[in-house]
Amino acid sequence: MNKVLPSAEAAVALIPDGATIMFGGFGLCGIPENLIRALHDRGTKGLTAISNNAGVDEFGLGILLRSRQIKKMISTYVGENKEFERQFLSGEIEVELVPQGTFAERIRAGGAGIGGFFTPTGYGTLVAEGAETRIIDGKPYVFATPLRADFALVKAWRGDRVGNLVYHRTTRNFNPMMATAGRVTIAEVEHLVEPGELDPDHVVTPGIFVKHVIQGNHYDKHIEKRTVRPA
Repeated sequence: MNKVLPSAEAAVALIPDGATIMFGGFGLCGIPENLIRALHDRGTKGLTAISNNAGVDEFGLGILLRSRQIKKMISTYVGENKEFERQFLSGEIEVELVPQGTFAERIRAGGAGIGGFFTPTGYGTLVAEGAETRIIDGKPYVFATPLRADFALVKAWRGDRVGNLVYHRTTRNFNPMMATAGRVTIAEVEHLVEPGELDPDHVVTPGIFVKHVIQGNHYDKHIEKRTVRPA
């Protein structure tokens, strides 16, 4: 079995307008850069993006926001993108903000086939409006539904041709759980290796969760916010 596609362009050609897509990464760390660029170049539109953040204006999901390809964002942190802020305040984009722990658990539940869970986070706030609530052991909880997507675009450090993935340190972040929650998971890898070259003990995402693999060919690896010592 060989799950490798020839390019990022060939991978995003599988994604139709109006799709719901999970994008791995935290800030700009571990994002599927090649797949995002290819999606931008293809012009796929009407997308619902499930991502920890909205990138920055010139990189990551920021380029899809700037070209107006995203109609809805489901995110936890969106504070580094001025174009996103403009679209949000003008009502040009639909936004669902989710507490970060709840966001992570909703994705995990989606990948595990769990129908939802009760969390104390957000009880009594706008997050809980319209949701089921319950008192458990004297403490109020609100019901959170699972998150799933038509496609999950993830980034790994090393991957083999059958889809087994190894992540590099903090780039692991949301990638493994999103890989389980997409109906079709496409992984871009920095280093593509042959089956048997990965130490099984180091594999985080087994190939059973991955439909397609592409070899990334360029990585900018931007720093989201640089802090320097005063002179």
